[in-house]
Amino acid sequence: MLCFARHETQRVTTNTEWLSEYGGDLFSFTLCSVLLIIYHVHLGIKLRKHHEYTIQAVNWAARRAWVEGIMGDPERSVLAVQTLRNSTMAATFLASTSVLLIIGTLTLSGQSEKLATAIHTLNFIGSHHPELWIFKLILLVSDFFVAFFAFSMAIRLFNHVGYQINVPAAIRPKNVNPAKVAIHLNRAGNYYSIGMRAYYFAVPLVFWLFGPQFMVLATLVLIAVLYHVDRVPKSG
Repeated sequence: MLCFARHETQRVTTNTEWLSEYGGDLFSFTLCSVLLIIYHVHLGIKLRKHHEYTIQAVNWAARRAWVEGIMGDPERSVLAVQTLRNSTMAATFLASTSVLLIIGTLTLSGQSEKLATAIHTLNFIGSHHPELWIFKLILLVSDFFVAFFAFSMAIRLFNHVGYQINVPAAIRPKNVNPAKVAIHLNRAGNYYSIGMRAYYFAVPLVFWLFGPQFMVLATLVLIAVLYHVDRVPKSG
């Protein structure tokens, strides 16, 4: 009984030490995740009630109408090439930026000991443990990888649409029609939006390096910015 009581005491002590060491970071990370989930659930509910509530939904409808207009008028094929080229160049630039950010974050992980003292000067409630620092960097690298693959998939689909949208109607395959091409183009747009969301989510993760309190503040500011950006501007 004495050994059992001693074991339970040690376990309680270990749990208490773990919470005191990582409790602030765990609470802040959970709070930020819940806030972002609540925002996106709210956005989905609003979108169901009003199909043109978000700018993404408006762009989805606009891309579909644009494909129908381009494929219905062969003289506008040059406009299609120019528009898709601009979209591909933007996605390529952002994908390349993701690679640079990944390399920079990995380089930062190799200098954690030198930067820890300077960065943790503002970390009042978070842990200074090196393992947590590595975990933060892993999350940041994972976020940039998501952005890279999302933009890469957008480039792939933009290239597919570039070929399909200019096929003459007389020799157009059965599956190459305005409805199917619009689906591919909207999928590219969705991947592009996912990549941009990954960039947005990187902001709280970067501020987390300086302390969990900064991550919470960055998340609140991010939600306010997204609330303004995601909604369709009111007329007038």
